[in-house]
Amino acid sequence: MSMMHASQVGAAPSTAHLMRWVIVATLPGIAAMTYYFGLGVISNVLLAGLLAVGAEALIMTLRQRPVRPALQDSSALLTGVLLGISLPPASPWWLIAVGVLAAVVVAKQLYGGLGHNPFNPAMVGYALLLVSFPTYMTLWAPPQPLSIETLFSPTLWAQIIGMLPPTALDALSGATPLDTFKHKGEAVLASEFWASQPLPEGTLSAWRNVALAWLAGGLALIAKRIISWHIPVAMLSSMTLLAALFYASDPSHFASPLFHLLTGATLFGAFFIATDPVSAATSQRGKLIYGVGIGVLVIIIRTLGGYPDAVAFAVLLMNVCVPLLDLYTVPRPNSHYNAAAQSKPSKPL
Repeated sequence: MSMMHASQVGAAPSTAHLMRWVIVATLPGIAAMTYYFGLGVISNVLLAGLLAVGAEALIMTLRQRPVRPALQDSSALLTGVLLGISLPPASPWWLIAVGVLAAVVVAKQLYGGLGHNPFNPAMVGYALLLVSFPTYMTLWAPPQPLSIETLFSPTLWAQIIGMLPPTALDALSGATPLDTFKHKGEAVLASEFWASQPLPEGTLSAWRNVALAWLAGGLALIAKRIISWHIPVAMLSSMTLLAALFYASDPSHFASPLFHLLTGATLFGAFFIATDPVSAATSQRGKLIYGVGIGVLVIIIRTLGGYPDAVAFAVLLMNVCVPLLDLYTVPRPNSHYNAAAQSKPSKPL
């Protein structure tokens, strides 16, 4: 994730300040995920962050560009952190490396670097991994409070050596609530589904607490004026409204709005992914439309499509619409769109 729009690139200290604040704001969510899913969450974040910084330095060297300023803005580190958060805790090192290369090298540097990428880099890496390695990307263990017994999960060693033993695969086959509900079967009514207690005890409360931790970090970003409220509010409002319409039309088959909001990557995506100002809309009106579009796409894909979460795909699809949104919503005389259009990458790889 890069935090400054093309017209703002160059104010390196400010960019670094914003990036670091976003990283700080992820800490409550990372802590909550670690408590419920183990130390694999932290190792994911650390490994992805280090690989992202290394990839950024390598590409800047190959492009014969200054390395230190590129690393000091912390944009590569933030991309790695956001990608690491998005991955299942047992992700092997090579899976993280592939995702980081797709995010930093392909989605960011091949377009010219910070400020020039049309797509959210972290979500490009995540989407590539999701369609290429679906088995590994669904290996979420049932959440359980961190304890001495679970502190050093055997999956950490498996992550280091890059492969998971069959016993670990069995233990990590627990699907997320969204995935479980998505595949409950057309003949199974929602009431029958919940009555059968399909999820391990405490699963929903764990995902809810993780979501609230992301909400706390997101509100802190708004309070510090690191991000504006427009995209998160628009995204969450449109999700709630559309999910309520589906739920009201057939509550026996569709999930409630609260289920959509408090499970999966909804709040993480609303505050930390959709708000990337490089790939998001620029004007306030454009941000509202952009956020509404993401929310609508998330519910449509979750409800009618093949992927249970869909935040990454919704963000990437709306990234495509950003030039058009900026064209019609940014005031023309001093528009960021014009500035962005005039600052095309001068030396892409």
